[in-house]
Amino acid sequence: MMMVSSKTFSSLQFFTLFYLFIVAFASTEEAIALLKWKATFKNQNNSLLASWMPSSNTCEDWYGVVCFNGRVNKLNITNSSVIGNLYAFPFSSLPFLENLNLNMNNFSGTIPPEISNLTNLVSLDLNINQILGTIPPQIGSLAKLQILHIFDNHLNGSIPEEIGYLRSLTKLSLGMNFLTGSIPASLGNLSNLSFLYLYDNHFSGSIPQEIGYLRSLTILHLGNNSLTGSIPASLGNLSNLSFLYLYNNHLSGSIPEEIGHLRSLSILHMSQNSLNGSIPSSLGNLSNLSFLYLYYNHLSGSIPEEIGYLRSLTKLALGVNFLDGSIPASLANLNNLTYMFLNDNNLTGKVPRCLGNISGLQLLMMSHNNLSGELPSSISNLTSLQILDLGRNNLEGVIPQCFGNISSLQVFDMQNNKLSGSLPTNFSIGSSLISLNLHGNELEGEIPRSLANCKKLQVLDLGDNHLNDTFPMWLGTLPELRVLRLTSNKLHGPIRSSGAEIMFPDLRIIDLSNNDFSKNLPTSLFQHLKGMRTIDQIMKVPSYEGNRNYQDSVVVVSKGLKHEVVRILSLYTVIDLSNNKFEGHIPCVLGDLIAIRVLNLSHNGLQGHIPPSLGSLSVVESLDLSFNQLSGEIPQQIAALMSLEFLNLSHNYLQGCIPQGPQFHTFEGNSYEGNDGLRGFPVSKGCGNDHVSEINYTVSALEDQERNSEFFNDFWKAALMGYGSGLCIGLSIIYFMISTGNMKWLARIIEELEHQIVMRRRKKRQSQRNYRRRDNRF
Repeated sequence: MMMVSSKTFSSLQFFTLFYLFIVAFASTEEAIALLKWKATFKNQNNSLLASWMPSSNTCEDWYGVVCFNGRVNKLNITNSSVIGNLYAFPFSSLPFLENLNLNMNNFSGTIPPEISNLTNLVSLDLNINQILGTIPPQIGSLAKLQILHIFDNHLNGSIPEEIGYLRSLTKLSLGMNFLTGSIPASLGNLSNLSFLYLYDNHFSGSIPQEIGYLRSLTILHLGNNSLTGSIPASLGNLSNLSFLYLYNNHLSGSIPEEIGHLRSLSILHMSQNSLNGSIPSSLGNLSNLSFLYLYYNHLSGSIPEEIGYLRSLTKLALGVNFLDGSIPASLANLNNLTYMFLNDNNLTGKVPRCLGNISGLQLLMMSHNNLSGELPSSISNLTSLQILDLGRNNLEGVIPQCFGNISSLQVFDMQNNKLSGSLPTNFSIGSSLISLNLHGNELEGEIPRSLANCKKLQVLDLGDNHLNDTFPMWLGTLPELRVLRLTSNKLHGPIRSSGAEIMFPDLRIIDLSNNDFSKNLPTSLFQHLKGMRTIDQIMKVPSYEGNRNYQDSVVVVSKGLKHEVVRILSLYTVIDLSNNKFEGHIPCVLGDLIAIRVLNLSHNGLQGHIPPSLGSLSVVESLDLSFNQLSGEIPQQIAALMSLEFLNLSHNYLQGCIPQGPQFHTFEGNSYEGNDGLRGFPVSKGCGNDHVSEINYTVSALEDQERNSEFFNDFWKAALMGYGSGLCIGLSIIYFMISTGNMKWLARIIEELEHQIVMRRRKKRQSQRNYRRRDNRF
């Protein structure tokens, strides 16, 4: 027994040593192959791969290398800042490789067809690199592959049909590339697939109904492509589906009733398509649904009552469709709802009072509809409400005072309704209000001083109402106010400075037009507008807690036309004081506000000269000083404004030459009409300051002089030629005229000759002066 045991022990030792020798040899071969690949990297001094040395143990010391039984089994160098390609990768030297993770590097070039040699590969992750070219069809040979990630690269071409051979595949991620063609029907063979990401590509054609065979699918993401056709009803077979993204395609037709079978669905995102028909009531069966996004489509009909059954719903977006009817009261059952986007439809009826019961509601947007009735005070119960946008409806009645107490409210937009009464007077300290837009209503009374408590306020638009007050200079203490629009009210009196050191430090748009403001323009106000003294190309825009669905907008008069400016806080800078009763001079300090793009001081009683400092407004696009009592000449400095696209100086008392410049040549005569003292292009042919006209005038004068000279030469030639024969006749005629006393005819001849001589001398002197001026200029 002892001898057998000894022999057995010796045999075990031999096989162990032999095995270790084989293992060591195999690992050395793989190490050499990997080192050859590393030698092709463009950044050889990579600190993470410094451990890849011939003298070190591949399986124990090399970064990212994991071995099994002495053979390289996993290679994971994710986010290692490697700059290289896959052409020299040792595909044939790593037969036992199961996991290859190269994501978040800088690999470029194509995927070599030799990748098919990695026959044991289970996971391939090439996400977030610079890989381009097509997906090689040889990838279909990797029968054991379960995970294929080539997300966020530069792949093009179509998905090869051979991917349908990867029956073990559970995750396929090819999003954010430049793939084209149709989605292959062979994907329907991947019965184990749970994740399918094909978004952000250029896929066209229809969604293959074979996708409905993927019963294991939990995520289907086909958003941001160019898919057409209808949504296949077979998608209703995906009973395990939790996330369905089909947004931003060209899908048409109706939403299949079968979508209501997806009881596991949590997110349904079909926005930004051309879907039509009604919203199927079967969607009310999706008891696990938390996001329902159907906005930007062509859906019609009413909102089904069954939507109120979706007790897990947190976000409802049905905006920009053709939905009609009233807002169903059943929506009040959505206790978990935080986001309701119902704007830009044809909804009618009243705003349901029961919406005030959705205590967690943060965003309520139902603008651009035909809603009527009064604004329910129950909405003030929504203590988490951040954005309330009911603008552009037919709402009437007063604004409940309690709205001033919603401390969480950032946006209160009720513009273009029929609201009456006075503004809320109880805006509290600590208010979160950023934007207050009540433009285009029938509000009366004064501007509430409690608005001074809203220290975060950036946009205040109370225009086109019946407010009766003086200018609210006390708003100048608001440090972030950028838009102040009080146009078309009954505001009156002078604009006087408050004496504070800092006033309106960040104001970008001030519109006080169409009121009864009087006295001098507010020089002291202009001196404080620090935000208009620098040209900022990257001005920050309010985020409203990261919500991108609401954008501030105001109407401004620019270039003689009304424009609705969206994202108004980014670059637009406007001063509009038109249609008031301002007097006095235009302050020179306006020239310091170099960020102004629109300046409108028209229809006032302004006098004096146009200040040359306005020539410093280098980005001004529209300048309107019409219908005032301005006098003097147009400053030459204004002609240098290269951005100026609209100029109106009409109906003043301006005189002198119109300055010439690149932009001034584009303005027509109506820019200057009503100024009888102006001359030059385009109101008259010539002007002393118009060099081209002066030269033309000189040439014309010389031509006239030449013609007159020819006339006199011909005249005296004819007289001398007829002297001999005509002398007697001439003397006879003279004798007859003297004897009869009729000398008028001769007097007229002499007078005409004298006039011609005088005019010739004047033109000669004028031409000489013109020549001297021209020589001096050149």
